[in-house]
Amino acid sequence: MINLKAFSVVGISLTLITGCFEGRVNTKKLCAETPQLRCEKLNMNDGQCRIPRTDLIWHRNETLKNPSIDNKITEFHFVDEYQKCLELAAQIEPTKPGNKKQNRFNALMHSYDEQEKLLNEIGQSDRPEALYFMWTQGDKRAKIQFLNLEGSGKLQTAELQYALATYYTAMDKEKTLRLLENALVLTKKGQLNTSVIESLASVNQALGNNKHAYIWVLVAKELELAAITSERNLAVLYPFSDEETQKMQAIASRITDAIEDGHYQNSLLPDYK
Repeated sequence: MINLKAFSVVGISLTLITGCFEGRVNTKKLCAETPQLRCEKLNMNDGQCRIPRTDLIWHRNETLKNPSIDNKITEFHFVDEYQKCLELAAQIEPTKPGNKKQNRFNALMHSYDEQEKLLNEIGQSDRPEALYFMWTQGDKRAKIQFLNLEGSGKLQTAELQYALATYYTAMDKEKTLRLLENALVLTKKGQLNTSVIESLASVNQALGNNKHAYIWVLVAKELELAAITSERNLAVLYPFSDEETQKMQAIASRITDAIEDGHYQNSLLPDYK
């Protein structure tokens, strides 16, 4: 259940409401006023990929104002979304003659260059967030550097604790649980990585901690993260007494409320061992 890339962007959704951006300032006007955005390489007059293109342009503008590692990592993901769309659009045969297909191909090549440029810039940083990101991109050196920071106090964020959990899940499930729970403690309101909840349920299940697994399944259900088909299915998977079930449902509700408020504490989960 653990997804290494699930938390690679801290508190950021790649699905932005482009209409809000368009309402602030016209995108073409922004491009005309800010040549550093390199909009001429983004195939601006094509109806295909308009939303990911617009999202990329506006975030690239933010990166120009604040060229932080976090912004560059986010820009990489916006480029990736635009790139995926272009890869599909490049296969579409235009209905009218012209250079549309070539322009899409050129924009696609530009996206590859942009990703390489961003990887080079991010790879020069020794910040934990940069090391983790480079690890997710297959950089083994960055992975070693990141893991060497364990115990240094530099990994005390929800994202980075989750990153450590992804590493230990195959070799030390008890430690994985501690890291996942700590990630949840460090999670701020509105910034929940849903994979943490799903992983808590699956790792507890793998360890035979059925009551804890059941509670996390209920939390996932309350947060509308899990596709639980019926109460009957839950009863088959977790055949607890009615009294036990009611108690655990109450615990799950308290945990859910705490998570939504950004105030989860490990003490909310009873020790059934």
